[in-house]
Parts: sequence; C-alpha cells; structure tokens
Amino acid sequence: MKHRIEHDSMGEVKVPAEALYGAQTQRAIDNFRFSSRTMPEMFIRRLALIKAAAAEANLALDLLPKVKADTIVSQALLVASGEHMGHFPIDVFQTGSGTSTNMNMNEVLARLAGNDVHPNDDVNLSQSSNDVIPTCLQVSTALEFEEVLLPALDLLAETIEQKAGDTSDIVKTGRTHLMDAMPITFGQELGGWAFQVRECIERFNDLMPRLRALPLGGTAVGTGVNCPPGFADLAIAAITRWSGSHFRAVENRFSRMAAQDVAVECSAAMRGTAVVLMKVANDLRWMSSGPLSGLGEIELAPLQPGSSIMPGKVNPVVPEAVAMIAAEIMGNDVTIGIAGQSGNFQLNVMLPLISYKLLSGTGLLANACDAIGDTIAGFSVNEDNINESLRLNPILVTALNSRIGYEAAAAIAKKAYAEKRPIIDVAEEETDIPRTELEELMDPVWLARPDR
Repeated sequence: MKHRIEHDSMGEVKVPAEALYGAQTQRAIDNFRFSSRTMPEMFIRRLALIKAAAAEANLALDLLPKVKADTIVSQALLVASGEHMGHFPIDVFQTGSGTSTNMNMNEVLARLAGNDVHPNDDVNLSQSSNDVIPTCLQVSTALEFEEVLLPALDLLAETIEQKAGDTSDIVKTGRTHLMDAMPITFGQELGGWAFQVRECIERFNDLMPRLRALPLGGTAVGTGVNCPPGFADLAIAAITRWSGSHFRAVENRFSRMAAQDVAVECSAAMRGTAVVLMKVANDLRWMSSGPLSGLGEIELAPLQPGSSIMPGKVNPVVPEAVAMIAAEIMGNDVTIGIAGQSGNFQLNVMLPLISYKLLSGTGLLANACDAIGDTIAGFSVNEDNINESLRLNPILVTALNSRIGYEAAAAIAKKAYAEKRPIIDVAEEETDIPRTELEELMDPVWLARPDR
C-alpha cells in the first residue's frame, strides 16, 4: 500500500496515500483496534452538518475568510449527504471525549477543502471536541427520533388500532396469570397495545425539548474559551435551517458536557418502548401457540419452515426476532446508564459509546415496529377455537357472584372444570336460576362490555 507522510503536534505519521484523513486519525486507527464497530453513519453525517454550521458562523463573525468558509461549508454538506463515508474508520472504543472522531472530520474536511485549510485552526475554529461531540450526539439522536423512530411508532399504533377495529366484535377468553379469566374482546386487547405505543410516543415528545438544547459554544470545559460571542446562536440557527428541526442553545452548557442526563432519559424512553414491544411480541406468541395443543386463538402469516427436522412446523419467527431486539435495547440501556454517570468534573468520557448505543438502537427499534406491525396486520382469528374456549370457561360463573355468593359460584366452577362441561349447564343444575336468565347473565359478549 502506498503511503504519504502527514504530521501533527506529535510528529510525522504514515497515512495511506488515498486517505482523506490525516495524522491524528491515523494515530487513532493505530491505537484503537478493539472492534470492527465504527461510529454510526448518521453520527458522522450530523457531525459534518455541525462543521458546516460552524464555518458559516465563523464567516459571519469575520473569523474565516469567505473562500475558506464557503469551501468548508460545501464540502461538509457533501459529507452530510453521505459522501466519503469510507474515510471515517475510527473504532467506537476510542478516547472518551470523541476527540479522535472530531479530528477525523476536521482532517477530512480540511483535505477536501484545500486552499491551505487547517483542520484545527479553520475547521475546528471556535469549537472543542468537548462541546462538538455532545452536540452531535444530541442532534443525531433528535433527528433519528424525529425522522425514523417516531414515524415507525405512529405507524405501528395506527396498524394496531386498525386491527382492533376490525376485530372489535370478537369476544375471547381473557387471561390473568396465564389462566382463564373474564371475557374480553380482541378490540379491547389490541386497544391496550395501541395505547401503550401512543404513550411511548408521548414520552419521546416530552423529552425532545431537552434533547434539542445544545451545548455548542461551551468549548473545552463549558466556559466558552476561544469561542466568540454570538457563535453558538449563529451555528445552531444554521443547524436548524439545514436539518429542518428546531434546536437551541442550552441554558447551562456545563450540564450537557459534564453529564449525559438527557441521553440517559432518551435511553429510558427507548427501554420503555422495548418493554412494550416485548409484551406485544410475547402475547402474539402465546395467542398463536399450537396450532392444536396451544391456545390457537390466531394464525400468523407463515413466513418460513420452522424446523430442520419436523416437516410442516411453522414458528412465530418475527415476534421472536422482535423480542431479541427488545432485549438488545434493554441491554443498551444498562450500558448507557453506566456511561451516563462516567463524567468526572467537566466532561463525560464515554460519549462515543453512548452515541453508538443510542443511534444503533433507534434503527433497531424502528425496524422492530415495522415488523411487528406487519405481523399484527396479517394475523387471522380462529373464531371456532375462541368460541369453544368461551363455552367451557368456568370463570364465567363470576357473573353469578351477586346472586349466589362467591363460594357457591366457586363450587360450580370447580365442578364444571372437573367434568369438562359448559359452565352454564352446571349452573343450571346447581341453582334455581332459569336457563334463559343464566344465558343473559353469563353472555360473554355482555361480560366483555359491562358498561354497555
């Protein structure tokens, strides 16, 4: 491989001849060889956007000549659009401030810009890794929530609501502790799922104002040393304009640089969403279990053979995959919680890891929402199985509590269960209540909607 010689404040370094990065990036490549994981593309693209905004602000403040600023802006916007992604190879497990990734971007943009543009003096002007990387973490996460995750959650809620409407008149056996309970409609059951998803959306919307409050302008320790007055407001206005999402300067930059409370809050909302998806996925697995010896309430669309040895077996593969994604997100939340408290004095030193976990998890959650939504939209209800379960459900005797008392009703339920007989037949034998009245009192449709 051909090389060229680059230098930084520590001396000379050999860099691949075709690389757009320079000496500091190469040192990071040499030093950090822990994994094959690099910073997410969306992080790199939003970092480039921040660099474009910084150059524009520096131009407005007469700190950069127009030719340099314009060139930095144009090249940064190209990177922000997805160009040159192969030139950001640094491992996620790097310096905790993300300085290596910041310098990687500075060096790439300086080389692309030419015109004697310096990575530190020009591209990084009025900035520090210590305010730029936390800013990028927040911008990237906010935009991924806004553009990817929240639309996926909204579509999932709509899909569930549609299915709930389509199945609103189908009554089934409710279950508590996995055991037979009072009747419920499919619409009620799925409506609960939809409401859970809607509340997930509310949680994300509640935190967005804090996520959009950026520490840019804090530079090294939050005081704003080497950052001129007006820079942060001008740069953040440019980020807002180019991203299409409103950002503002945070009231206290020290808080956003020394700690990562807002990232922890984001992760908590993601964990909450994962919990909801896990619950829905497991309900679908139980509801479709069988098809002969399980609950068999629904049939999922068959997607692939379920066994390498048992012909004809079909498994709930998408709910299983979604449950694994949920487990991954919950694990990420533990990591982000530990990383979030890893700030000593004026700087958190696990910023790359927090960014990686948040951004990779956002895409996973959105994909899980799409997949589980398709599963819900595509399942069919086995009404014969459901009606047979309802007919034999001894818990329907609960409707007689006020007439004959709990203990007498329990005795009827036990006898019906032991003899595997419909509860209404046993109730007719054991009480003096006419069958026509029993049919009204123990009607599953009425019991599922007592408020009607």
